[in-house]
Amino acid sequence: MMKENALLLTSCVVVGLFLSCSQAARQGQDIKCGACRALVDEMEWAISQIDPKKTIQTGSFRINPDGSQSIREVPLARSEGNLLELMESVCERMEDYGERTDLSTDRKSYIRVKSRTGEAMDLSEATLDSRVTSSLKFACETIVEHHEDEIIEFFAHETENVKDKLCSKRTGMLEVDTSGLYCAFFVLIFCGLVFPALCLQTSVITL
Repeated sequence: MMKENALLLTSCVVVGLFLSCSQAARQGQDIKCGACRALVDEMEWAISQIDPKKTIQTGSFRINPDGSQSIREVPLARSEGNLLELMESVCERMEDYGERTDLSTDRKSYIRVKSRTGEAMDLSEATLDSRVTSSLKFACETIVEHHEDEIIEFFAHETENVKDKLCSKRTGMLEVDTSGLYCAFFVLIFCGLVFPALCLQTSVITL
């Protein structure tokens, strides 16, 4: 009887650890994806607030041997200097987002809960949690720190479907966080070494 109870307890612990690891990996990916998409939304909105007719001169003012200068005019909104300035504060806007859960898949997405214009917003599907916004802000800052050049390149030249192009595994922006997967893997390895028969049953149950 004691042996059966011990096996039951071990099974519960293994299942709990495995599910916890898998959920952590999935949640981390949702946060990173949500931060990237929110970052694009905020950058596009900020760019749209600048007069598209405004331009800025870029290049070198040095006189070339032929008497010309390597200067060109580019739209101010999408100039490198302006994009860098916008990126300095874009992650602060993550505090204006809340979490939404898809009940059919239990996946998380992140939506604005504070209007930029002061109008009332429907918050019935959003959950407001300071821990979520902190995680979203940290993910945003990490993306900006590691992919600053790619972000500037996209916004300087791309005007359509920036969110789908930038926030994809193709760009490396959303590299999968494997820490949760490694955690689940080692749980199963440990279980297999100690209770091989039980581990087989547990892995079948959790998959």
